Amino acid sequence: MVDTEVAIVGAGAAGLSLAHHLCAPGPGPGGRGPSRVVLVDAPAGPLRPPERTWCFWEEPGGDWDDLLVRCWDRLRVRGTDGGAVTGSPGPLRYKMLRSDTFARAVRERVGAGAVTHLEAAVRGVRDRPDGAEVLGVTADGRRLLVRARWVFDSRRPLRPPPARTLLLQHFRGWFLHTERPVFDPTTVELMDFRVPQPRHGLAFGYVLPLGTHHALVEYTGFSAAPLTAPGYDRALRHYVHDVLGIGRYEVTGSEQGVIPMSDGRHRRRAGHSVFRIGAAGGATRPSTGYTFAGVQRQTRAVAEALREGRVPVPPAAYPRRARAMDAVVLRALDTGRLDGPAFFTELFRTVPTERLLRFLDGGTHLLEDLGIGLRTPVLPMLRTVAEIPALARCHAPAGRREGNRP
Repeated sequence: MVDTEVAIVGAGAAGLSLAHHLCAPGPGPGGRGPSRVVLVDAPAGPLRPPERTWCFWEEPGGDWDDLLVRCWDRLRVRGTDGGAVTGSPGPLRYKMLRSDTFARAVRERVGAGAVTHLEAAVRGVRDRPDGAEVLGVTADGRRLLVRARWVFDSRRPLRPPPARTLLLQHFRGWFLHTERPVFDPTTVELMDFRVPQPRHGLAFGYVLPLGTHHALVEYTGFSAAPLTAPGYDRALRHYVHDVLGIGRYEVTGSEQGVIPMSDGRHRRRAGHSVFRIGAAGGATRPSTGYTFAGVQRQTRAVAEALREGRVPVPPAAYPRRARAMDAVVLRALDTGRLDGPAFFTELFRTVPTERLLRFLDGGTHLLEDLGIGLRTPVLPMLRTVAEIPALARCHAPAGRREGNRP
């Protein structure tokens, strides 16, 4: 049994970011966060998520700039006809970070003794009158009980919250080393729609160039169901060979994932002393799948609340207005009313890149949102807005979660 002030369940982006912000100097009494923090991570093995790539945009000088694999100041979107729209988001930069580098750096930054790291498969979190308990099992079969004043759970729930629309952003990527120089290291191919499109939703290629001979190349779909493993390989081979015309190459690594994208309402407070953070707390933007920037806003706010002695309820990562617009876009894509490739290509063609990225991150004001809204297909959007209030929110089928990982 372990007693602590704060317990964090899960050592992904959200759990590690919260540990970092709790231990970093900040305003408030004493200038620091809680004196006792326990981070419970899944044991090494199938319960622990594989290494991943996180991308986000912000100005230079961010907390993680020294850890970046690369950053870019040019983004390109290609329509189904191959027409390219290239823009600069200055002063923002598009940044790429690897999860293993991030995890090592956070553990070094918080320092020895500031955070107690435990490994266990968490089986439950329950409220108590004076706090909460985390129950788990260690790799060697021993029971673990952590009692805390506050618990922050970053595990995704067994199923997404009830929603009117649920799409999946699913992807598979290859790290490529090519025989000849084929990549432009100055520009990210953010969305390349020159791939076969599903009947409802959309699909695109995505290229993060790490050099003239190296890149992460992904196939990404927004649809009701993911592809099979052979399906992803066929889609990637088509994109690499037939669309990009890369020629000879070697696959040096791969990554794959599925991100639920819905208009469900995430409960950020799961009990009197239990809170959800990260994707479990609504930090994923439903219309894009980006999560890392929302995680940073959420965990900084929690750390600030604890320093100031307030109840540390994680804030919503995006404004209510942004979530309402996401509900309309998701529904329009799911019904087939909205031509996804044309919609996103036209947005990047007509809206300044910096403003559009701020919009996608929920950082624009009302007049900017209205200006962007006028550049969307008005009739399909109005029809969707009219029908949404009458739609019921339904549960998706339950998945399975083991320990700290869905």
